[in-house]
Formats: sequence, structure tokens, C-alpha cells
Amino acid sequence: MQHRSRFLLAATALLALGACSSIKDHRGYIVDPVLVDSIQPGIDNAQSVERTLGRPTFISDFGRKDWYYVAINAQQKPFGSPQTKDQLVMKISFDEKGNVAAINRSGIEKVVRLNPDGDKTPTLGRERTFLEDLFGNIGTVGAGGGGGASGDNTGGPNGS
Repeated sequence: MQHRSRFLLAATALLALGACSSIKDHRGYIVDPVLVDSIQPGIDNAQSVERTLGRPTFISDFGRKDWYYVAINAQQKPFGSPQTKDQLVMKISFDEKGNVAAINRSGIEKVVRLNPDGDKTPTLGRERTFLEDLFGNIGTVGAGGGGGASGDNTGGPNGS
């Protein structure tokens, strides 16, 4: 009986540890370094690039028709949000004849981590509380500077 309880305890511990493991995820192009390194500017053209690397992740809409291959490796810890661990963005530029003109690669150094403040938007000016917003105009209607009896026409947008 004691062996059975130890076995159940060990099995429960293994299941609990397995449930707390990180999730690894790959998104986008699957990089084969040999194929990527085989593309040469001035030698390859759009057709040979597509045959070697496959269809690009996306093609630029404006200006030159540059091809982009994007690969992202992310990791998500339990109860957390995914974090980018590794990234490759390969941009292949073509000349007017359709030959490869340049190949540019960038990695994780181009990733920007944003930490937006979801509670409020920072603004210029005075900080006001909820009650000041709610009751802030009480007593200001008809106060001086409204252009009433003094004949001053600078009070409102219509001069009144």
C-alpha cells in the first residue's frame, strides 16, 4: 500500500511539472541555412529564388517588389504572454530585370518591446480626479468673463 501511494505521489508531481513547462512556437518561414546561403546576388533571379526558398512570406506593395521571408521563434511560460526569442527577416531585392540585387538579413535586434499602460493614456495638462471631472463645471456658468453685461464680445465662439 505504501508503494502505491508513493507511485501516485510521484505521478502527480510529474504531471504538475509537465503542466508548468514552457510552450515553444515557431511562426513563419522554416529556415534551411544551406538553401538561404545558396542565393547569390547577380546570379539568381526571382524564379530561381522561388524554386530554392519557396514563396515569400510577403511581397512589398509599394515601390520595388521586394520579397520578405520571416521566421520567428517564440516561447510562452505558463500563465504568461509569448516572448520572441529569435527572429530572422530576410529581404531580397530585385533589379528591373528580375535578378537578385541585394539580400539583407536582420534578427532579434530589430524587435521592439512595447509596454503599453492600459489604465490611462498620458496627456498634457492638469491631472483631474473623477469628482473634478464630474462636478468641475458647477458654479462656472455665468461667471465673469462670459461677455454678458460688460459688452465684451470675447466670451464664446459666437461672440456671446
